[in-house]
Amino acid sequence: MRFDLTEEQKLLVATARKVGEKYGLEYWRERDAAKAYPVEVWQAICEAGLCGVAIPEEYGGAGLGMLDLALAIEALCAGGGGSTLSQMFMCNPIFGGITLSKFASEDMRRDLLPKLVRGEATFCMALTEPDAGTNTLEMRTFARRDGDGWRLNGQKIWITCVPQATKMLVAARTRRFDEVKRKTEGVSLFVIDVERAGLVHRAIDKVGTNTLPSSFVFFEDVRVEPHELVGTLDNGFRELLDVLNTERIVTTSGLVGTAELCVQLGARYARERKVFADPIGAYQAIQFPLAEAQIELECARLMNYKAAALCDENRPYGREANMAKFLAGKAAALATDRAMQTMGGMGYSKEFHVERLWRDARLFRIAPVSEEMILNFVAQHDLALPRSY
Repeated sequence: MRFDLTEEQKLLVATARKVGEKYGLEYWRERDAAKAYPVEVWQAICEAGLCGVAIPEEYGGAGLGMLDLALAIEALCAGGGGSTLSQMFMCNPIFGGITLSKFASEDMRRDLLPKLVRGEATFCMALTEPDAGTNTLEMRTFARRDGDGWRLNGQKIWITCVPQATKMLVAARTRRFDEVKRKTEGVSLFVIDVERAGLVHRAIDKVGTNTLPSSFVFFEDVRVEPHELVGTLDNGFRELLDVLNTERIVTTSGLVGTAELCVQLGARYARERKVFADPIGAYQAIQFPLAEAQIELECARLMNYKAAALCDENRPYGREANMAKFLAGKAAALATDRAMQTMGGMGYSKEFHVERLWRDARLFRIAPVSEEMILNFVAQHDLALPRSY
């Protein structure tokens, strides 16, 4: 077991850090205030080859792994973007890249993956539903047979970056509940055009992550072509879980980067700010909360690296990915809160940036999987306690 980065990984982190700092705190403050999509950042990420880190070389990527992607995202987010920037990786290299690389036809891979790496194709994923929430298997969106394809009907909620996406990964039922023996049966995945007859979306007003819109999505007899099926018809749930577990790794990377950034902002302020002759950082009441946040973020980071390394070795990693996400949500919550408290009144001002990082990071204690569901999972699978949901 080694913890040292390779020379290639060090170069990757340095590249990501450079891009992240080029579009730093002031850039994100302006984008947040305007509720504007950070298109310049994503272009720079693609031009630097960071979007394609985990995409196979034959499709224009670097052919590296999830650990390398996690390292790059951490550095990018710590440069100023915070956890919101990691959502752009969820949408594109995960919902687009991982899904297509593992489960799409060769024709779809050759068509879409090089465009994704270059930033010409962008993705979103339609999974969560108003009445199902975390209980994905209760989804009601249904794709009924229509000749050699399907017609899609239903609705989704909290779908990120729909207006900016060219393609949408959709999870839907292709067999009804009364047609299957187990709820995990009858689920299929499709990649369709966002601009398509019958597909309508509407923005959700929210407290944070203002640069990346969230939407309601409605499907009314949306035509799905045969070649748009991704993975196994009626048996896509296991494939969906593989996508979601890599999403956990990306989420955690963004939260670790956020926590690192906030601890450093808080510590810098504590070194410079004087109220009673000495810098406020000389007092343990200021030191200890920041030190505790530093400890928590390091633990989340290491668990995430373990999850990513297991993923790269094609070994089970869902347990570790979920634990890392739980830890990272707590670590980012503590780091943003304590940095704000360290700064006093200025921590509540937009000028000092932490309030944005605080607002944005709060989402990830709820999504993409809630803390409560992770605790349910650990209690059942690690502690052999009765299923509680």
